[in-house]
Amino acid sequence: MTAHAPHGHGHGHGQGHDHELDWEALAADIERDGEIHLRALERAARWLRDLHASGRPVTRILDVGSGPGVATCLLAQAFPEAEVVAVDGGEGLLRRALERAAEQGVADRVRVLHADLPDGLSKAGEADVIWSSKFIHHLGDQQAALTALAGLLRPGGVLGIAEGGLPPRCLPRDIGLGRPGLQARLDAASDTAFAEMRANAPGSTAIAEDWPAMLTGAGLTAVPSRSFLTDLPAPLDEQAREHVWVRLNRTREQGADLLADDDRQVLAALLDGDGEHGVRTRRDVFYLDAITVHAARMPAAE
Repeated sequence: MTAHAPHGHGHGHGQGHDHELDWEALAADIERDGEIHLRALERAARWLRDLHASGRPVTRILDVGSGPGVATCLLAQAFPEAEVVAVDGGEGLLRRALERAAEQGVADRVRVLHADLPDGLSKAGEADVIWSSKFIHHLGDQQAALTALAGLLRPGGVLGIAEGGLPPRCLPRDIGLGRPGLQARLDAASDTAFAEMRANAPGSTAIAEDWPAMLTGAGLTAVPSRSFLTDLPAPLDEQAREHVWVRLNRTREQGADLLADDDRQVLAALLDGDGEHGVRTRRDVFYLDAITVHAARMPAAE
């Protein structure tokens, strides 16, 4: 339940696999992203709670790749008897997670663990519920990472992974500038950049991203996946507009060389501060997003 970032949905933060990004410098953007998706993430947290309804108490939860703690605090609210540990490689992000926990009134049950991931997972200890959003796809060997997370689950525990879903939509098909269909071409550029990121990840291992099958391969019993929608119709408020601007700007930073010249010019106009065509001012910009969560259980002890 971390933030959405340049390639599709949000990334785990501070892990060192995206060398061109300083996740701690992006803390405000990451936190804003989490707040934009707050209602969807609340529903996902409640779903995990229902999946664990086995009669066993939930006393410890891990949020792996937690960023500034938006999901950490939501999990603490959804599981009022549990300690929730934010696990991340960014010390500044973890400090913000503690500050947010204090603001949300859950500081007495939120802890942080600074760890290089995935190697530092062994320090995290066992948990009844583990959550990780858009972190696994940064790691070279995704199956090995899932297996490591599964190894931390207590009997009957639940692992929830937010991966895949649909790319966010924010622009009409025809925005009155350039060729219609810009959103689809931006998505294609982002997909290409994402594929390059995966290929260049240390220890990159090719695998069909069938997440339920991967969870089963980690020794867990998969349950049907669910998607959670964020639907913000036009016109957007200032926070949502800024979120859209940041996403489009990241697309420009990472995929501009994958776009045609005319599309680069239109994208520059959309990002032109308070210009008449900029997303910070135009009334037709919206935000529609679907986060898909794949979950699985550790078999209960005999």
